[in-house]
Amino acid sequence: MMNCCKSALGALAIAVGTVLPALAEDWDMPLPWPDGNFHTKNAMTFAEEVAKVTEGRVNITVHPGGSLGFKGPEMLGVIRDGLAPIGDVYLSQQVGEEPILGIESIPYLVSGYDELRDLHEHFRPVVEEVAARHNQKVLYIVPWPAPGIFTKNEASTLDDLSGIKIRTYSKSTTELFDAIGMTAVQLPWGEVVPSLAAGTIDGVTTSASSGVDGKFWEFLNYFYPTGHVWSSDAITVNLDAWNGLSEEDRAAIEEAAARLEPEFWEVSRAEDAAKMKVLADNGMNIVEVSQEMLAEMKAATEAQRAAFLEQIPAAKATLDAFDAAKSGN
Repeated sequence: MMNCCKSALGALAIAVGTVLPALAEDWDMPLPWPDGNFHTKNAMTFAEEVAKVTEGRVNITVHPGGSLGFKGPEMLGVIRDGLAPIGDVYLSQQVGEEPILGIESIPYLVSGYDELRDLHEHFRPVVEEVAARHNQKVLYIVPWPAPGIFTKNEASTLDDLSGIKIRTYSKSTTELFDAIGMTAVQLPWGEVVPSLAAGTIDGVTTSASSGVDGKFWEFLNYFYPTGHVWSSDAITVNLDAWNGLSEEDRAAIEEAAARLEPEFWEVSRAEDAAKMKVLADNGMNIVEVSQEMLAEMKAATEAQRAAFLEQIPAAKATLDAFDAAKSGN
């Protein structure tokens, strides 16, 4: 209906020889994360900046907590099909459609934010190519803090974790925890707290940030920062919606996204320490992972990189470039 109205108004403007002001675009942005999550806060900051740099011609309303009914693993398709013009795509959850987006989830590929930024120099073009194939454009990408393992009981070796039902969130993390002897149960975020309350899972792998979002201290007692994989969220926009904007507004939004992305990475860095403190203040035991357990996890998951490359040969160029950059540092 809006496109019809725009066409009619445009025809009228030509007929009477006048220039009409551009009509405002109102975009709904769904996110699976709750209102207080740092990704949600970043999205709200971005929305405010977009309204500012476009002088109100593009207005984004952020809808956190899955309130529009879309789950994280669906978001690549949701934005591709125009069910939402813009949204948050959790990259590692899209591997059912695009397996190459699981590169970050190769166990122990990256040791920290600095290495992750180096990886993204080679990974981001891959994400942009995938997005284009799915009728969307990447505006910015921001990582989660490295995840750990939340459990009810203390664990100093993998034997202590054996058989525990743990929530995972991607194909890679499911394979990882099956490999170390736990029982992986892949669940979207919205089902995690209900599953903890019902006792259908006894552990969760996620970041400290999500542990605070879910108030895990009400169900679990220990957090082990294992840093086994990384994952990022991309804010993408449907290309039909994007191409409907003026060249001026597209340039302004791209500039805002590029300017804010490094700030959002710093928010992610700070988030980890801040949320660790919140967990501890609420009684969660944060335990340094023993070298023995870390070595066992690495050994048990070492084959996953080779398996990933066997399944997705196109990822080799990205990983080789990253390895070469690491060797040169």
